[in-house]
Amino acid sequence: MKLLFKTLVRKQRQRSQPIIHLKFHNGNFEIMGLGVWHSYWRDPYHLLLTVPWTGFVLLICIFYIAINALFALAYLLGGDCIANARPGSFVDVFFFSVQTLASIGYGAMYPKTNYANFIVTIEAIIGVMGIAVMTGLAFARFSRPTARVLFSRVAVIVPYEGAPTLMFRTANQRRNLILEAQMRVYLMRDEITAEGQFMRRISDLKLVRQQTPGFALSWSVMHIIDESSPLYGMTPESLNQTNSLLMISLTGIDETVSQVVHARHSYSANDILWNNRFVDILHHAGNGHRYIDYKHFHDVVPLE
Repeated sequence: MKLLFKTLVRKQRQRSQPIIHLKFHNGNFEIMGLGVWHSYWRDPYHLLLTVPWTGFVLLICIFYIAINALFALAYLLGGDCIANARPGSFVDVFFFSVQTLASIGYGAMYPKTNYANFIVTIEAIIGVMGIAVMTGLAFARFSRPTARVLFSRVAVIVPYEGAPTLMFRTANQRRNLILEAQMRVYLMRDEITAEGQFMRRISDLKLVRQQTPGFALSWSVMHIIDESSPLYGMTPESLNQTNSLLMISLTGIDETVSQVVHARHSYSANDILWNNRFVDILHHAGNGHRYIDYKHFHDVVPLE
């Protein structure tokens, strides 16, 4: 009997564990359902934070109508317990529930029995708690800090000061500063260990400049491919064969809201162009000033 119970518990745990599907699409490593709002259906708080605003408002309306309909049925069970309400009228007791839940209190309808007063008390408590929860959720959705950071569509490997260098560009799309911005670049690729085991290895890429005190305009991120680099000796073919992927992570403090913001991006092996360079976006005006032209932010040209 004890063995049967353990077997049933183990099977139940196996059923409760979700299956995570992984796939490679156009060279990109994708986790199916990652970040999708409906994947949080087992976590209501995260679901309400990630669902689109239209869905959030719709869920609130459905909940509001359902809770009032439930209390309307409770008032109907008490018989003629609401003054000035038509006996047996669901519409009257429903709108009385709306007035009670929102603490409107027009005074036309009011409870006249102890049963009705008891239900009103419960509904008033639920109404206060519901307003507090919905207000907190709406504030949490509005106050979430976000970063508007633009990443170049491709990365390039080009000689720079005599050494092959991985480069990509980023730009701050807001007219403010991201203070103490830190950039981290990781290389993910498939490897087979000496024991013949498969693993997805993550390696750090050392950058020429990993941190800036104020990220305002654009940032050209560079990694020199020397003998200590995980990219040393790699070719376009080997990057594709190992399903290589560059993961980019940017964090900093938004100057306006004084909160930590982050942005992420990825480059597959197909997004890394060899022997190409970015088009220069910094130009000199006739009056001696300089300006940045973001129209060519993503453009690259092959080396001669």
